[in-house]
Order: sequence, then structure tokens, then C-alpha cells
Amino acid sequence: MLVLTRKARETLRIGGEVRVTVLSVSGGQVRIGIEAPSSVAIHREEVFSQIESANRRAARVESSDFPEALRLPSLREKDAGSGAGEEDDSSE
Repeated sequence: MLVLTRKARETLRIGGEVRVTVLSVSGGQVRIGIEAPSSVAIHREEVFSQIESANRRAARVESSDFPEALRLPSLREKDAGSGAGEEDDSSE
């Protein structure tokens, strides 16, 4: 782990696109601002842990947990039956 010391209003860079600025220090709290591309996910550690946990639970779900969804016709079957995407030649 890289450990840096920064004062309020000082910035550090991560790569070329992420800037982390110390906005203020008050008591035991540090406010930081993060500038990053929208493609970079930024989460507090406790939120990220919850996301990972939810993803692991979702990955363990068996198809038998979704019997109703398995009975639904596929979109291809639905489109084939409705003639969607086909031109109507009856008007000629």
C-alpha cells in the first residue's frame, strides 16, 4: 500500500484520468473529492462489499428458482409468430 500525506486542497493523481483532492480535514474525518471518467466505478468500501456479496448470491441462483421465467416463450418464438419484421405483400 502506498501511503501519502496530503493537506487540505492538495491533490493526487491515479493514472492519467483520476484526481483525488483532499477537500477538508476536521477532527477524525477527511473529505475527499474524486474526479474520474464515468466509466470508473467509485464506491465506499462498505458499499463495494455489499455489491460483491449480492453478485456472489446472484451467481449462485439456480434456474429452478425461476420456473415461471422458464415457461415464458422466447422473444424469437414471439416474433416468428407475429410476423414481426416481415413485409406485407397483400397490398400489391
